[in-house]
Amino acid sequence: MSARETMRLDEDKFSALVARKWTVSLVLSAIILAAYYGFILLLAFGREFLAARTGEAMTVGIPVGLGLIVLAWALTGVYVFWANGSYDKAVDEVVFSIRSEEQ
Repeated sequence: MSARETMRLDEDKFSALVARKWTVSLVLSAIILAAYYGFILLLAFGREFLAARTGEAMTVGIPVGLGLIVLAWALTGVYVFWANGSYDKAVDEVVFSIRSEEQ
């Protein structure tokens, strides 16, 4: 295989890697934005629901808000798990193949 063909394969791998990163990032961003804006809309139009008391000193809004924070942490964890696992391995493979060509 010529160096040009190998370089083309590396470009294809790199392009696929970039596309996969964008896909994961956009999906996770869409989830958190939908949850956040859903919460904001609930604050604007469903204030009575969030103000409903679940106990003597707590309303529904408190666990819903905490759930939003936990969701943000969980999605960050999902991204870190994905990035440290399959994404970093794929980046290392592309970098290794490019460096081995140069030598």
